[in-house]
Amino acid sequence: MNDNNSTLVYSTDSGRIKEQDKSNTITPSDGFAKVRRETKGRKGKGVITISGLGLDTAALKDLAKKLKKTCGTGGSVVGEVIEVQGDKRDTIKQILEKNGFKVKFIGG
Repeated sequence: MNDNNSTLVYSTDSGRIKEQDKSNTITPSDGFAKVRRETKGRKGKGVITISGLGLDTAALKDLAKKLKKTCGTGGSVVGEVIEVQGDKRDTIKQILEKNGFKVKFIGG
């Protein structure tokens, strides 16, 4: 029987068995950083999302920190996407180009 609920979670010999972490695979970049302005689901507040960078989590957080500090706004890293509050597309484009990324604006 090959059921997802049949995994071993506890053994009397070794105690609780922790599930193996699945390795985080990084989506490879196609050479362009995609910069998009979004307002959906944010009560009308604008957020710039940057995707397609092909960086690991630590490098994404460092880049997000640099972007937020330069723009003087808040933001976060969600999955493989950097979110920066406000509409600072031109500033973000300059910073990304200095770091060696080609920038492509997506949407309006």
